[in-house]
Amino acid sequence: MIDTTPLAEFLPYILSYTSNAVSGRIAVEYRTRFGLSIPEWRVMAVLGDFGPLTQRQLTRMTLMDKVAVNRACKVLEDRDLAARTPNAQDGRSHLLDLTEEGVKMHDEIMPLAVAMEERIFGSFTSEEMKQFREMLERVRTGLDDLDGEEIDSRNYGIK
Repeated sequence: MIDTTPLAEFLPYILSYTSNAVSGRIAVEYRTRFGLSIPEWRVMAVLGDFGPLTQRQLTRMTLMDKVAVNRACKVLEDRDLAARTPNAQDGRSHLLDLTEEGVKMHDEIMPLAVAMEERIFGSFTSEEMKQFREMLERVRTGLDDLDGEEIDSRNYGIK
């Protein structure tokens, strides 16, 4: 028998829809206040947390398509928010890192990002937030079992 679960009750759809709604709302803030797209902010957030990284590392850590990461890096470089330096460990690649201006912007955005998170999840108790984070982690971990490719959730860098 074919499962006829309506799309609105299909958990992957609900998760995707909700994620897009949250990202879209946050994108308005980043675009309006700082002229940043979500991919640009994700790259900045990861660089702010981890320091200099290659584009390949950024692609893995943001779970974004390499073209989106490349475009985000280019915009950040053009705006002097990030800069490339040769990778001493691999002469074929470069490391991207936040410039002084990029660090300033990152440090300005982080408190706003935390405040936005608090507004979005304000109806959750602290215990519910803890449980929600744990459940999302279990979903991410479960994905590892599905495709055999390990996803290191500590390296998401998504803010």
